[in-house]
Amino acid sequence: MVVKMTGDLLELYKTGSNKRYKDVARNPVLLKGYIMAIETMLAVSNINELSKFSRLHYEKLKHEYSGFSSVRLSNSFVHRLIFTENEEGIEVKLIEIDDTHYGNKR
Repeated sequence: MVVKMTGDLLELYKTGSNKRYKDVARNPVLLKGYIMAIETMLAVSNINELSKFSRLHYEKLKHEYSGFSSVRLSNSFVHRLIFTENEEGIEVKLIEIDDTHYGNKR
């Protein structure tokens, strides 16, 4: 599948470092999760195959993120990779840290 990334996310994928996503770059678990998520997206032939990988927790988002989908970077953290789906493949948008998502209410 085609995965489009630009700017900070592409730099993070290719070099393992980035100023905007320094919390991900400095955490080996998150960085490995990010790279594995991108490589999994590249390996599947269509978006529906992402649901076969339980570690990703692939889901279509609702409410303020309607029209976007996400996968988790790690089961230990609340970082998720947010992207859009289209006919050509996936366009990765951002990594978000949302500590109220997935039942982590504070």
